[in-house]
Amino acid sequence: MLEGILYGVQFFFSCVIGIYFLSQMKGQSSSKTNIYKDSTRRSEELEALRRISLTKPLSEKVRPQCEEDIIGQDEGMKALKIALCGPSPQHILIYGSPGVGKTAAARIVLEIAKASPGTPFKRNAKFVEIDATTLRFDERSIADPLIGSVHDPIYQGAGAYGQAGVPQPKPGAVTKAHGGVLFIDEIGELHSVQMNKLLKVLEDRKVFLESSYYSRHDENIPRDIHDIFRNGLPADFRLIGATTRSPEDIPPALRSRCIEIFFDDLKEKDILRIVESVSKREEIAIEKDAKEVIGGYAQNGRDAVNMLQTAFSLSQMEGRITIIKKDIEWVIQNGHYMARPSRLVDLSDDVGRINGLGVLGNGQGMVLGIEAIAKEVGREHAKLKVSGIIEEEEMHGKHSSTKRKSMAVNSVENVLTLLKIRYNINVDEYLIHINYTSGIPIDGPSAGTAMFCVLYSALFDKVIPGHIAMTGELSIRGKVCPVGGVYEKVSAAQAAGIKKVFIPKANMQDILKNIDIEIVPVEDIDEIISSLFDDEIIQKATSMLHA
Repeated sequence: MLEGILYGVQFFFSCVIGIYFLSQMKGQSSSKTNIYKDSTRRSEELEALRRISLTKPLSEKVRPQCEEDIIGQDEGMKALKIALCGPSPQHILIYGSPGVGKTAAARIVLEIAKASPGTPFKRNAKFVEIDATTLRFDERSIADPLIGSVHDPIYQGAGAYGQAGVPQPKPGAVTKAHGGVLFIDEIGELHSVQMNKLLKVLEDRKVFLESSYYSRHDENIPRDIHDIFRNGLPADFRLIGATTRSPEDIPPALRSRCIEIFFDDLKEKDILRIVESVSKREEIAIEKDAKEVIGGYAQNGRDAVNMLQTAFSLSQMEGRITIIKKDIEWVIQNGHYMARPSRLVDLSDDVGRINGLGVLGNGQGMVLGIEAIAKEVGREHAKLKVSGIIEEEEMHGKHSSTKRKSMAVNSVENVLTLLKIRYNINVDEYLIHINYTSGIPIDGPSAGTAMFCVLYSALFDKVIPGHIAMTGELSIRGKVCPVGGVYEKVSAAQAAGIKKVFIPKANMQDILKNIDIEIVPVEDIDEIISSLFDDEIIQKATSMLHA
């Protein structure tokens, strides 16, 4: 009787266990079926999405594909080819405003480099492009898309390697670019930690990864992972960094490892060439005066293409096939585009007005209008006023910040001191006003000679020729000291219609002779005064000095 009860209990539990496993198997089968059905549905949705495509934006269709498509950057392209094409390619930093062709030029030059004699680049060398403004990394080294990281076995998603306790190295962009070019757009925005890591990779040409879960004696770790931890990941590439920042904003350690190349802002004639090329390639009919309006407002190639595409859509919507001037004017008004600063200047002769030369923050030269009035009013009513300049600078250090007079203000003081000492003019009895008419706050010492000459003209009522311009720092002893950006300044003067330019003798270079303009190198302010004005006023000033 007892034995029958035991058999019955055993049979009951066997049935229960069998039913449990049967239900589990059925559940697994049902789960697999559901997963399969869900996967099939998602695959069909994905394929349906891939069958949907829009036409390419005009800016994408006309993206430069060869060297001839890079407009307005002849010198920049030449410098890029010198740095990258040859047996020993260099790391490169490209400075320039947005939309002037930095990324496209880098891509094209790599293709040129692949075909250059003696190049170390293979035909399959990669161009890996990343953007520093969107490049994010984990300070715990869980993820680093630039340098690379290690996926330790404790982290979710480690899979079979995680179950075996094996750390998994994840290559970053520096390894993916091995044997080719790593292009980092807006490299000046790179986090300081990543910048330091990148500099180390440039030195070592490989990436060394670490993990507390790695043991060189662990036989369960695959041979390739042992190799990576022992010898590092290869990362022998050439870096091309592009930035819209100024050189002083880039870490010196990076600049010292790179060839620095400057891309110019596009000139109006370059914009017109882009419009002409795009309209011809895409068979867009546009009137000549409409093109000229684009040239007067587009600051770069992207602006020009976007304005052209918008105007083309407008003309089509109104049932026309030709873009007219009115279409471009509507685009300008609706898009709030600002007119390009006029490069042409007033070349008429005048008293108390002169053309100075300067350089904008993006490295573009410009002509500065400077005017002055001077009237003897007595010491009680005497006053000095300078407008259009930055009067005070704030200098920021790591631990403190200081304020000081701007260099433009210092230049004014140098001019006044020289007038007192060399020409014996008591400026303390004059109402003096010097004004910059360029509409941009000016700083720097390079307008010293221009300020002296325009004030000299106002004091002695002497006419200054309108076809001249000048640049140079002026010392309190009358010496004309060298300044920066002379090539850009002289180029801007030539484009503005200036016929003659005075520059510091120390800045005279053979490359300036390629610019179609008369260049007069000087060492002392008297050389400029003698050239601009007749001897009578020089003798008068000299007699005042010896009186």
